[in-house]
Amino acid sequence: MDCKGLIHIYFGDGKGKTTAAVGLCVRCAGGGGKVLFYQFMKDGSSGEIDVMKKIDGVDVIDGYRKSKFSKDMTDEEKREAKLYYTKRFEDIINRVNNEKFDLLILDEAINAINNNYISLDRMIEFLNNKPFGLEVVLTGRKPDRKLFDIADYVSDILKIRHPFDRGIGSRKMIEK
Repeated sequence: MDCKGLIHIYFGDGKGKTTAAVGLCVRCAGGGGKVLFYQFMKDGSSGEIDVMKKIDGVDVIDGYRKSKFSKDMTDEEKREAKLYYTKRFEDIINRVNNEKFDLLILDEAINAINNNYISLDRMIEFLNNKPFGLEVVLTGRKPDRKLFDIADYVSDILKIRHPFDRGIGSRKMIEK
């Protein structure tokens, strides 16, 4: 890549944040780039993970197997998740600082920040000092204004209508 690498934020309450990130992952790998992909707050069982693991140039880091909605966690489970995600984030930073990647996708990182599983200040420090040429994508809901201030792309995925509002849960091959 010719430029310093830009920062993308895909946020909002609509469907499509992860889908947009996965699309960029495929585009980058298809163009000969190297991608590192990680999902916070998800267990890695959704359909896109298996496919991305088969794509040359895409390195998917397995998710937290004990993952569930924060509202359903005990205080102990939240402490355990914070330790896990904080360490995982540091491992990711170490990898991108020591290996050449063109794109880093941190799916649901904004939600991990909002749930205090990773530090907003540490994320900002990383983004301000990331390797030259590394493109970074963060997804989630309700990003802190500080993230907006350093992002180059900010896309609000707005929900107009969603089947969940009618009681239709996540469906295999569509939402998971």
